[in-house]
Amino acid sequence: MRILVINGPNLNALGTRDKNHYGNLTLNKIENMLVNEFKDIHFTFVQSNSEGEIIDIIQKAGASFIGLIINPGGYAHTSVAIKDALEDCKIIKIEVHLSHLAKRENFRQNLVTASSCDGYISGFKEKSYMAAVFLILKLFKKSDKND
Repeated sequence: MRILVINGPNLNALGTRDKNHYGNLTLNKIENMLVNEFKDIHFTFVQSNSEGEIIDIIQKAGASFIGLIINPGGYAHTSVAIKDALEDCKIIKIEVHLSHLAKRENFRQNLVTASSCDGYISGFKEKSYMAAVFLILKLFKKSDKND
């Protein structure tokens, strides 16, 4: 089984960004945590600060992956284009946010992209990614039984 993990703008700065909101771990450490926890899953981790590149990656995901985890960063609040790409992608999709968005600024309450995913997780820092993998596996097994 293969799961794609997409990380949007500024997430390449994890580990040095506001640790109260984003935790202490870098993207590499989050990837290692997932690989060590879910040994039977092959993860592909990508990070881009470019909206167009993220869209290109989403558009190709359905051919190779059972699920997609996306942390769109600031694009979560603004990108109709990423929302549309997620809508067209027919695999299981979970949006994650490291910080607890409900406790943040008002503009962060509007999640444009989340409505095109099966659900979203917010506020558990790196554990948000762990929860997303767990949910993708559960949803995939459920859909597999229904086929």
